Formats: sequence, structure tokens, C-alpha cells
Amino acid sequence: MTPAIYRAKKAKIPYTVHEYRHDPSAASYGREAADKMGVDPDRVFKTLVASAGDALVVAVVPVMQKLDMKLLARAVGAKKAAMAEVAVVERVTGYVVGGVSPLGQKKRLATVIDASAEAHRTIFVSAGRRGLEIELSPKDLASLTGGKFAEVAG
Repeated sequence: MTPAIYRAKKAKIPYTVHEYRHDPSAASYGREAADKMGVDPDRVFKTLVASAGDALVVAVVPVMQKLDMKLLARAVGAKKAAMAEVAVVERVTGYVVGGVSPLGQKKRLATVIDASAEAHRTIFVSAGRRGLEIELSPKDLASLTGGKFAEVAG
């Protein structure tokens, strides 16, 4: 059980864990997840960590879209944002890049979930390792992470 799954279980929210055989040579982990699970890629979200001002911020965006740094900065009230370094992401979240979950991170970071998530009953995010996804409602994800919804994907 990963920290992400433990967090969802402890909160007693409805969720489903989906596992698939991860191919390390996959060009896009998110696209691979959607394809292997047979779900619409618009429902599969990636977890990215950026630095915005003096803080690290988690952005949860659809796998087929890019994180818009200007929109993210605006959403968190910073002047600008940039992707955080891999070593920093792994140290702060406790997860390996490509398997970073917005749930169960070592340090709770401000979280922004792309507003497109609200159009779906459930979405998929990493459950804490490559090849493992957790399906839950966007509302529950926001509640568990203390996150907010904003347009941050472009």
C-alpha cells in the first residue's frame, strides 16, 4: 500500500486502485496509463511540482495538456512559476518522478487542480508509483489535498 492509497483509505472516501504493467520506454507515462486502462485520457491527470515565488506548488493537470506556468502563478498569487528540480520533487514528495501522487506526500504542498477535472465524476491520478493509478472524485481529491480548482492547463 502506498502513502497515497493509505491516505484515501484512512479518509474513508470511495476510490478504486488500477494497476497496469508499466513500460519504462513509454514516451508519456500519462498517455500510457490511459491506453492501458482503456479510459479517456481527459480523465487521467498528471501531478507536477513547480516553484512559485518562494514556495513549491503541486499542479494536477490532464495528461494530454501542458501546465501553463503563467496561469499557475496567477492561481497561487505568485509573479512567476517554473518546474521544480527532480531531486527537490523526489525529496519533498517522497515519490519518484513519473509516480508522484498528489496524495500522501511527505510534505503537504499547496495544490491546484485544473478546473477541467470538475467536469468528470471521477478522475485518475498516480497512486504513488509508475503503473499504479487511483480513481476518485475531483471533489474528494481537492478535499484530501486542501487543493483548489483553477484553470492551469494550456
